[in-house]
Amino acid sequence: MVRSRVRIALATISVFAVLAGLGMAIRGLAFDADEAFRYGIGAIVVGVAAFVFLLNPAPEDDA
Repeated sequence: MVRSRVRIALATISVFAVLAGLGMAIRGLAFDADEAFRYGIGAIVVGVAAFVFLLNPAPEDDA
């Protein structure tokens, strides 16, 4: 499977977004900041979804 370098780079960035979201969610829990917690969870969900979407093989990758 040949993957585009752009897709791999974006998947890497999404991993860092998940890590930032995790830190934000933990900070929101620790300091009782509901808004920070919600944004952190949102970043985790979007980052994981982007990671899975970007690293799924596309039909043109079968060559």
